[in-house]
This record gives sequence, C-alpha cells and structure tokens, in this order.
Amino acid sequence: MTITPDKAWRAGRFWWDSSRPSPADSHPLSAVVFDLDALGDVECGGHRLAFNAAFAAHGLGLTWSATRYRKLLALPDERQRVAAELRARGVCTECDVLLKVLVEQICATKSRLLDAVMLGADLDARAGLVDLVTDAFTAGVAVGVVSTGRRQWVEPLVRQLVGDGLIQTVVTADDLPPTAPLGAGFRMALAEMGAPAHDSLAFTGSGDGVRGAAAAGMPAVLVDPEVAGARADYDGLRVADCRRLHAEPWVRGSRSAAA
Repeated sequence: MTITPDKAWRAGRFWWDSSRPSPADSHPLSAVVFDLDALGDVECGGHRLAFNAAFAAHGLGLTWSATRYRKLLALPDERQRVAAELRARGVCTECDVLLKVLVEQICATKSRLLDAVMLGADLDARAGLVDLVTDAFTAGVAVGVVSTGRRQWVEPLVRQLVGDGLIQTVVTADDLPPTAPLGAGFRMALAEMGAPAHDSLAFTGSGDGVRGAAAAGMPAVLVDPEVAGARADYDGLRVADCRRLHAEPWVRGSRSAAA
C-alpha cells in the first residue's frame, strides 16, 4: 500500500521519522523484577493451606476454600482476615480481648507451619511465565524476584516455578530489616542487578506489590486473573512487549504504575 503525503500527515508518520528513537529506545529495559505472587498463586496455593493447618491445630472446625480466601484478600492484613472469619463463625464474639488473643495464636501457628507447607506445595507457574523469563534471559535483560517470605522456602519455590539459571537475584525477608520501608525489596534487587529503577519493569501479583514497585520508582504490571483490567497471565508476552509496557508511562509523562 502506498502512503501518500496526506495519509502520512494524518497518521503522523513521515519517512524521516524512521531514524528517530521510539520511547522504548529512549528508555531501554535493563531489568524485569517479579514479586513472588506474580510467579504463581502463592496466596491460595500456599498461605491458605498454612492457615487451614493452623485452624486444625487449634481445634477449629473451619477450612478456607479458594473462593472464600480470595474474598478475604480484600482485607489488607491476615489478622483482619482471621478475625473476620472467626466473627462470621461466631467464635469468641462475646469478648474482643479473647478474639484478639486467638487471632494472634492462629497467625503465629500459621507462621511456624508456613515453611513446611510451602516446601511441600504443589504450585504451578502462571501460564507463559517460563517463556517470558527465558526470552528476557536470552535478550540480556536481568531478571529478579522479591518476596516477603523466608529464603528457606522462597528459593526452592522459585526454582520449582521458573527453573535454574534464569534468575539473577532473589531478595527475601531475610535480606531486609523488619522495619524496611515500602519498596525496599525492589530497591535491593535492582541494586544487586545494577539496574536503574527508571530502566526496569515490575510484575506483581497484588496491589501491595504495585505500591512497593512504585515506591522504588518502577512502573508495575499487575498479574491477577481475579482483578478486572489486570493481566491474567503471561501467555504470549515477550521482552518486546515488556519494552512497550515499560515505555508507556514515559509516553504519558508519568512514572506511575502501568496496568
């Protein structure tokens, strides 16, 4: 098809534009950082099971289904989720002090059981994840993973989901102080990979992850099949698409998180 000058004007395309750098060229992609929730359904496939084991350990006849647990994830804190469930079941509702004590005990038990549950969890990588990570590795784009979990189970889980040799760095809760500010894990991963935040892209599996990436100065893509407007998985996504996603905030004149 011949592009006439008139058509080129309306399209905003001219032959001399071909030598101009695109937004993606002006802001190259140096690194991609995933939070652990973006690799697989760690919440339902791991944390939920640990809570169910904790409920059983305390003699409570309740079990969280995946559907119920996803609804409770709307609450930002796991203690709030447990308290909401106990109230809904009529457990310790006669005394707020007793309810709070029981909630703390259940969450403490869940934390003790989490390592063993995660090490035995049968989790699958999100569709297209391994292909994307392999493509990034081949293209020379560094890949990192951040998690609020302990290294004891995070590293084996990352190997289970992605394989060996493709991830340059894994940052866990063991690498950060308890009072680390929002986004500290992303900042540490970038530092270890030698990648500037403005040349990097984050994939997260939660709103907290998006906020953490933004605090570190990174645009972020939310990957969650349950959230409208978010990516369901990585099927068909490649490094070229990541470069486009990374460039979009620059085009809009903002470094806010990209959806």
